[in-house]
Amino acid sequence: MPAKTGLEHKIVDASLELAESCGWGALRLRQVADRLKTPLPELRRFYRDKDAVADAWLARADAAMLAPPQEGFAAQPPHERLHTVIMTWLDALAAHRHVTGEIFAEKLWPFHPHHNLALIFWVSRTVQWIREAALLDAAGPRKQVEEIGLTGLFVAVMNVWLRDESEGQERTRQWLSRRLNRADRTMARLWPASFRPE
Repeated sequence: MPAKTGLEHKIVDASLELAESCGWGALRLRQVADRLKTPLPELRRFYRDKDAVADAWLARADAAMLAPPQEGFAAQPPHERLHTVIMTWLDALAAHRHVTGEIFAEKLWPFHPHHNLALIFWVSRTVQWIREAALLDAAGPRKQVEEIGLTGLFVAVMNVWLRDESEGQERTRQWLSRRLNRADRTMARLWPASFRPE
């Protein structure tokens, strides 16, 4: 794999900028090469196909989510940490929210089973990183419940976010806060000892 260079990031940026005009489905990598005045084989050195460019875009959200948190983050209750982590992930993609939706639509296209299967594993991995970033350390049955709940929540909040035209994604923030508070109450009923105040 080639060493990271500025070109690697420019390819992603140019792809998203062009997709804002023509749509992700209509985007061709030769258009990106033309925009960057770079030979097409040079793009291939970094990205095997357009889906790999999409994955690199989503990876930027992962990097933002996993960046060192602000002081005091660990002292916050779990639902607040999860809210911060998930919204950080979504905020990182907000500049190209519509195109991001088109990326997921293409990954879900029925005639792309290799993308469909990869997307399932991607969601699972992302949920695991959300748990890591939010400092969730549960094990056993509680961990399994958290994973199932977070997977459903992550998919649901993505659907809300993709349709959110509110300023600063406020609608998504409020929706996520309500759902996390509800989940927190459910977990407190299932594992009351874990939620006793110190």
